[in-house]
Amino acid sequence: DTTLSLMGLASTQPFIVSLLSVVALKSLDAFPFIQFQLSIPVCLKMSEGYDPRRSRVSDDTMDAWRSAQLTGDLTEVPGIGPAAVKKLAESDEGAERITNTYQLFGKFLLLKGPGHDGEIMVDGIEHTQKFWHFLANRGINSNRSAIVKAIAEKSATFFSGIYDANDYDDSDEE
Repeated sequence: DTTLSLMGLASTQPFIVSLLSVVALKSLDAFPFIQFQLSIPVCLKMSEGYDPRRSRVSDDTMDAWRSAQLTGDLTEVPGIGPAAVKKLAESDEGAERITNTYQLFGKFLLLKGPGHDGEIMVDGIEHTQKFWHFLANRGINSNRSAIVKAIAEKSATFFSGIYDANDYDDSDEE
């Protein structure tokens, strides 16, 4: 009978690798009263994906963004700069090119479905994860969580219930 336990906590800092000890306890069949403890250092990378705490956009900037009228210029989205604009516009297929804010919202909304097992849509957390990975696949390496948060929060002003920041609240906050 082998039991594994993790000792220590993963770092809350983005992309920081934490060193955890994995302790394996193994009972020998011939000597059931003897237990060996083997400590093996293991490096774990924080799980990738959307986490609103990774956004470096200030509350004031996000508040202004949520209440601002859209112009269509992609750089109006917090976290999007000239490099991201270029990467979003790159595609061999014209329909996949994103050249304005409205198209970016359209892609975000498109990723809301379909769901699993016949469901017509995914939940809010999976939705933001899908959008984060879409941005990653388009080569957006900086500010992905900021972009996801900005688009999701702005969408929530148009479509009540599409995003709830409270879904990401947990007791592990600093």
